Amino acid sequence: MYGTLRGALAGRKIAFDRDSFKASVEGRIAGIGKTIRIKSIHVHYDVAVPADAAEAAERALALHVQGCPAHQSVKDAIDITWEASLRAGDQVLALRGNGSATTPE
Repeated sequence: MYGTLRGALAGRKIAFDRDSFKASVEGRIAGIGKTIRIKSIHVHYDVAVPADAAEAAERALALHVQGCPAHQSVKDAIDITWEASLRAGDQVLALRGNGSATTPE
């Protein structure tokens, strides 16, 4: 999803700070012994864009999971969610999605 989001931003010609663009990932695993299963994955993005690119960056975030082959491959078996701290100029937007929609906080 990280690479797909990077591509979505670059494809929209949104300048973003490649050095500070980060994602952290948490997962929940269930099972005992040798048989385990990934139950959920949660991704948190931190990305900075110019103030005039906030709307385009929000759209990229809202749609990036639809273009991610890994997400599309496992979405029916693993609960995948994401949230983002989108810094646009002096403004910080908190966004989240469950793989299909974006919800501003």
